[in-house]
Amino acid sequence: MSDRTGIFAGDDPFVLARAWLAEAEAAEINDPNAIALASVDSDGLPNVRMVLLKEIEAPGAGQGAFVFYTNYDSAKGREITASGKAAFVMHWKSLRRQIRVRGTVTREEGAQADDYYASRSLKSRLGAWASKQSQPLSGRAALVAEVARVTTQQGVNPARPPFWGGFRITPVEIEFWADGPFRLHDRFRWTRPEAGAAWDVSRLNP
Repeated sequence: MSDRTGIFAGDDPFVLARAWLAEAEAAEINDPNAIALASVDSDGLPNVRMVLLKEIEAPGAGQGAFVFYTNYDSAKGREITASGKAAFVMHWKSLRRQIRVRGTVTREEGAQADDYYASRSLKSRLGAWASKQSQPLSGRAALVAEVARVTTQQGVNPARPPFWGGFRITPVEIEFWADGPFRLHDRFRWTRPEAGAAWDVSRLNP
């Protein structure tokens, strides 16, 4: 596309997303990798929450994907597992840019998940064992007590919990948006019918 130049230039949306994230890491004060992750429950009612994106995989590592980690028994974990689909937006106020992604989802439960879990602080690893994410909690004291219990049980080198791991979002749609003067924003949408297919890129009205 002739006018897809500057920050929008390139033939690979994953490379472009990585470049935008790298710029954000130098500009955003906190959590430049934060995404607003959307799923739907069994009634089709949407849920949105902030999570941290941990990796943008290039096509050479598969078919290209966005990876985050969570408790599979959490509300988002259950909803995403049931539907096999998710969407998210990354918004960088400092750069006045955002990336929107929609796609299918699979679990990452292998060595990659083990490695990421092992890279976390010990307290975070124990917290993953202790938290029954999204379930009712009687009070903070009960959570602290559960952390103490699992610390005694799991020790100083806990294995990754079987109910905790990664989700890999393989996109069929990626939109890159940048703020423009007088709300004449620039938007380019990459779409493909399925993973591995060629991308089609179109400019959208702001």
